[in-house]
Amino acid sequence: MTQETLDVAVIGAGVVGAAVASSLATRGFDVALLEAESRACTGISSRNSGVIHSGLYYPRNSLKAQSCVRGQTLLYEWCERFQVAHKQIGKLVVGELNALEALLSGALDNGARGCRLVTAGELAAMEASLTSHPGALFCEFSGIVDAHELTSSLIANAVHQGATYVTSSKLKEVGQGARGWELITSRGPLVAERVVNAAGLHVDDVAAMFGVESPTIYPCRGDYFRWRTQRTFKHLIYPVKSQQERGLGVHLTLELDGGLKLGPDSEYVNSKNDFGPAPHKLGQFVQAAERLFGAIEPSRLHWDSCGIRPKLRGPDDADEKDFVLLEKPAGVIHMLGIESPGLTAALALAESVDERL
Repeated sequence: MTQETLDVAVIGAGVVGAAVASSLATRGFDVALLEAESRACTGISSRNSGVIHSGLYYPRNSLKAQSCVRGQTLLYEWCERFQVAHKQIGKLVVGELNALEALLSGALDNGARGCRLVTAGELAAMEASLTSHPGALFCEFSGIVDAHELTSSLIANAVHQGATYVTSSKLKEVGQGARGWELITSRGPLVAERVVNAAGLHVDDVAAMFGVESPTIYPCRGDYFRWRTQRTFKHLIYPVKSQQERGLGVHLTLELDGGLKLGPDSEYVNSKNDFGPAPHKLGQFVQAAERLFGAIEPSRLHWDSCGIRPKLRGPDDADEKDFVLLEKPAGVIHMLGIESPGLTAALALAESVDERL
């Protein structure tokens, strides 16, 4: 660890923290990016489905809406510039026409690009397995990206621009001295004038070290099942999200290597480390898949993985919560509740942090 006083310390080297460090270093800040684990992208980002979202469901002028729409444009530009693996394959959201019309209206209010309604006939021509739906909302600019490769490229750029990247540097203690914030980590001490807390699921734990009582983080687990089928698909396929749904509903995600996954679902859990297998969810995933695609063979579905979202929306809350950038105390920004569409929004959120610093 350096004995010099840094401009900014960024805590957490997931995709959001990496984007913040890259952006700040590019602008000339002296930055340290601290990761508690032995390598980057082992938390939320490592379990991300890699979907590039368009900004459909978020309230107008919310930080989620603004950062998702802006972030989508920035993300494609970044992937092209740094040759990060990605594909713009588009998304189809299926459901009743009145729900699709309302969804399109909200998307256009948010400035989402390339969104339009398609008829049942157009939908069947686009995807042979979608013949039972009255229509769909097509989002041309939705896509998929390799989340690990994206995070690595952001870290590499941060280091290239002069940032210091330190793994196995779990934050243990925080103090404030004459030169700035004194951060005691498992790799030694450092001093920074300003701090960005991008610790994902543990953002509230880090905030508490600064004496800040942050909004509660509710761990919300989402499981994925791999679908081995002879059917072929060209697009991401989603159901219309209901107000009661804590996620976007179980949907079909295409992977860059051609694999297919269904998920994630939404289940509030007590532990931030509850990543054990859940094959017992097979029945509900079969039902969710059949609502989209008709009858399928359950033997073709197998539990694959899971992730945990850092939700600000509690189990009894009626509405979703916006992203929160909490500056408290002065010079310390806590990035709270950065769940979906956090990967899409990462570069735009980094811009917002830049502006505040």
